Amino acid sequence: MIKEFSLNRNNTIMNFSSKYCNTKKELIDSIGFSSVLTHYIKNLEKNDASLLERLNQLVNDSLDIVLLDLLKLLLIFDTLEIEKLNTQYKNILSDKEDLFDFIEGLYSYWRHLERYALILQSSNSNGIEENAFIKASDEFSHLVRDVYREIEYNLTNELPNVYRQTQAGINVGFVVSKVKTSIPKTYDYLNEIAFINRIILYPPFIMYPKENKREGLFKEVYENPLKNIPINKDHFFCYAANVGESLTYVYFHRDFLSQGIALSNLFRLATEDEIKNKKPDLIYVFGARNETGEKETVYFDDKENDVLVGYVNNTEVIDYFGYMKKMILTLHNTRMLNKRNLPIHGAMVNITLKNGRSANVAIVGDSGAGKSESLEAFRTLSEDHLKEMKVVFDDMGSFSIENNKVIGYGTEIGAFVRLDDLDMGYSFKEMDRAIFMNPNRINARVLIPITTYETITKGYEVDVLLYANNYTNSDDVLQFFEDVENAKKTFVNGARKAKGTTAESGLVTSFFANPFGLVQRQEMTSEIINDVYEKLYENNIPVGEIYTKLAIDGYQRKGPEEAALALFDWLLNN
Repeated sequence: MIKEFSLNRNNTIMNFSSKYCNTKKELIDSIGFSSVLTHYIKNLEKNDASLLERLNQLVNDSLDIVLLDLLKLLLIFDTLEIEKLNTQYKNILSDKEDLFDFIEGLYSYWRHLERYALILQSSNSNGIEENAFIKASDEFSHLVRDVYREIEYNLTNELPNVYRQTQAGINVGFVVSKVKTSIPKTYDYLNEIAFINRIILYPPFIMYPKENKREGLFKEVYENPLKNIPINKDHFFCYAANVGESLTYVYFHRDFLSQGIALSNLFRLATEDEIKNKKPDLIYVFGARNETGEKETVYFDDKENDVLVGYVNNTEVIDYFGYMKKMILTLHNTRMLNKRNLPIHGAMVNITLKNGRSANVAIVGDSGAGKSESLEAFRTLSEDHLKEMKVVFDDMGSFSIENNKVIGYGTEIGAFVRLDDLDMGYSFKEMDRAIFMNPNRINARVLIPITTYETITKGYEVDVLLYANNYTNSDDVLQFFEDVENAKKTFVNGARKAKGTTAESGLVTSFFANPFGLVQRQEMTSEIINDVYEKLYENNIPVGEIYTKLAIDGYQRKGPEEAALALFDWLLNN
């Protein structure tokens, strides 16, 4: 049974099916309120706060007990009435300034936690029903603000001149249930983990994971890493994702709840009908503990059960969304290779110019090469040149050969983009849909929905294929390869100047600019590359290189804009 209230790391989870507070008294008497108060005092102790030292001098009992009782009284009575009721509070009430600072700090501490609420579908308890969840979540925010304001008014006997209607309740709400699936018997132990059915986000949602970049490759192993791993079913949730055409069960530990919820801005949440009695194509367990405690990021092709599985163990080192997203894409890419399709690390758009010319443009490049930034430049310049732009993929897609043509498909409905590489105002314009990750650090990220599942799964014929070169400062922004071998050589070499999105630095190379499943299977991938590029040249599809200059000082925004303008000009004249 999922607990009524839990506070782990920097997040708190409230089970509204077990306990929902309808009144101010119920809230201040709840396990959750006393738990937050205790954790806040421990946080002050950890930081050796002078405020705590001064307050301790004013009480004769344990500070957390005294303050909890006092706050309960302040919810109903003013300070004069409390002193009449019980003289033991006279000393601490004599220092209203410090008490006010404590209440403000407690409220701020609460609001800076990642706050989640869930309900269990079809539960019979003192909680709430699913159809009232949104209303209840909104009312809970009002309730928290009312408790805070009532306590401060009774302390100061003053009303504020300015009211800020902050989202003081939850950041995220989600509905979970047990779903009957056709998961292979090998993974039966995962069956009792609750699936997420619906999610309520209150953007902007700001996350502060421990890490801000990913290190190393995911390793393909040849023994199943998911056999006999310890799983507490009440500490895990499952996000069933539509990753392109791959049905993916992502099981994640509650310590990394923010990473799991962030998937909702990146991959479409599968419906219950799509899950029920269905076998997944991909299974990913994120945050289960291993015996050594050492970082483990591995995946396995379970041919016997026709499923690809990934495993990343529970350690603070992997507390970064790149470990969540990229393993999922590695599993998907491996599945595509098994189907003789070519995974593409890059971006693809279907664009229609104002003169009526339409083209499907694909850009290949590893992290930081400028593929996403070029899409952003297309968007920025769209008013002058574009009539319409549909994003097929903005990080990972795949090419298949169908009816003698090369067709592109996507995987994600969102973009995981560096804040530094966006137009200064864009992330603020999208704030009402955005999830921000470590906005105060290098490689700060924003996760924004940018396309639809229908678009990424429709299939678009490739009209132009380009390699994103982020390090060459050339006046000729756009060049094409006449010879297929020269083209393959550039794409397979996968050169780029690293920009701090991973642990790499300087000019580096990666096989076909795609270290997510392809570098681990180079021989198989090379055969598929040959087939796809031969087909492109057979159909006279232009294949070239575009200089984004993203890694050159002074060209972080100018470079992708120049590249976009050069591409617009080429499309207008060809």
